[in-house]
Amino acid sequence: MQPITDSLLSIVVPLYNEEENVVLLTQKIHESLVGYQYQIIYIDDFSKDNTRKVVKNMNDDSVHLIELKKNYGQSLALAAGLDYAEGEYIITMDGDLQNDPSDIPQMLNYAVNDDYDVVTGIRQKRKDSLVKKIPSKIANFLVRRVTKLDIKDNGCALKVFTKEIAKDLNLYGEMHRFITLLAHLEGAQIKQVPVKHHARHAGVSKYGLERVFKVVADMMLLLFIRKYFQRPIHLFGIFGFLMILLGMFINIYLLIVKYGFGEDIGTRPLLIFGLMFILAGIQLFTIGIVMELLIRTYYESQKKRPYRIKKVTIGDGVA
Repeated sequence: MQPITDSLLSIVVPLYNEEENVVLLTQKIHESLVGYQYQIIYIDDFSKDNTRKVVKNMNDDSVHLIELKKNYGQSLALAAGLDYAEGEYIITMDGDLQNDPSDIPQMLNYAVNDDYDVVTGIRQKRKDSLVKKIPSKIANFLVRRVTKLDIKDNGCALKVFTKEIAKDLNLYGEMHRFITLLAHLEGAQIKQVPVKHHARHAGVSKYGLERVFKVVADMMLLLFIRKYFQRPIHLFGIFGFLMILLGMFINIYLLIVKYGFGEDIGTRPLLIFGLMFILAGIQLFTIGIVMELLIRTYYESQKKRPYRIKKVTIGDGVA
């Protein structure tokens, strides 16, 4: 098949403990992009297995391995890859083989020929457990309701970006799950296309139900400061949200006691506790917002990135 573009492509893939998947993933990328000019950028997020060794042993000159100095999480690993990428079009995907590289050409066609800034996948017949599907559905619902942006699958990692949009995303904290929304806030024209989805080839999933709380905290942050992010909201935001929730439950219970059973609640200590929980929760969340802004200001003023690279290897040699 004739290549859609002669421009350089950058395929950015964060890796964490993917030693059993990375070789096959590389083969599938090569098979899917015959005739294209591209670089494969693997960002090893301080894997505990032999991921780095396996990548280096491939001796593939199209593979660029970025080794981070510690585990920063998926968002900052992705940010490191986006900063490093040289391509005119930048493709992101997961390293667990659930995304199919064969979908890249059809997505690239929309970006090149129809002038879309972002082409994002909608996973068809998802092969995930409920533990992954539930937080994903919550995130998609919240984004649609709050922003009026009708993105059907924010959690799909397979996306094609123009270089201009990708370089301006300025990822902090753990905002990778809202990367399409961030692009929208930068003025990107977005196209959604159905893509294939496979069961994990090997290894174990890194996601759990704790993501529900992070999704809520991140969405609350987006409402207040849109595109200036960092990790403290996950501490203060989660605790603040839980305290507000607890205070609301207490006060709802007391309202039922008063109006349902006609009992006096004015002298009950529980009423004070309920109000205190709500006020303390609001204060904690506010502290989280202030810290987010302070940390972003620090990084921007110092011109520092919130990650540290240990080494970059191209093929079998250090870059």
